[in-house]
Amino acid sequence: MEEISKKYFAHHSACIDDGASIGEGTKIWHFSHIMSGAVIGCGCNIGQNVVISPEVVLGNNVKVQNNVSVYTGVICQDDVFLGPSCVFTNVINPRSAVNRRGKYLRTVVGKGATIGANATIVCGNDIGEYAFIGAGAVVTKDVPPYALLVGNPAVQIGWMSEYGHRLEFGEDSIAVCPESGEQYKLEDGRVRKIVIM
Repeated sequence: MEEISKKYFAHHSACIDDGASIGEGTKIWHFSHIMSGAVIGCGCNIGQNVVISPEVVLGNNVKVQNNVSVYTGVICQDDVFLGPSCVFTNVINPRSAVNRRGKYLRTVVGKGATIGANATIVCGNDIGEYAFIGAGAVVTKDVPPYALLVGNPAVQIGWMSEYGHRLEFGEDSIAVCPESGEQYKLEDGRVRKIVIM
């Protein structure tokens, strides 16, 4: 590992283009390419063989595992986890002979969300906060906060806590995370964490 600046570290094989913004404490590993105009927050970990395209925004503490390409149009909020070889698209109807640069669709991945290994996120579909996309899932529509999705096309099969545990709701529509003890309420088809003052 070689120090590129006082703020962040990058392996000597990484390519960091001029005009990329990289936050303090971020680590960039072997053969990764951070392109001009990309914005990466503090404390991120960019794995091996990753591409971060222009205008991509990664918040703080985002973990990008090996072999992920994050294309223009993608915004990841804080604490997002992108599993190995997961896939983003940014054009809904690509054709080699038709130039659609500048027509990229936006995809927002909400705070704390997890996208599993080899999952595919079709562009223009947002992922809610703390949602959990299972390995190999293909997301073709918006995902609610805390939702658990699996399959191709992805379907919702439950809800997840902020600590990544499946939530089991009782007759009172309350669930408790077995790790954190935090409580969640299911109401009108949506989940929210109960904040105790």
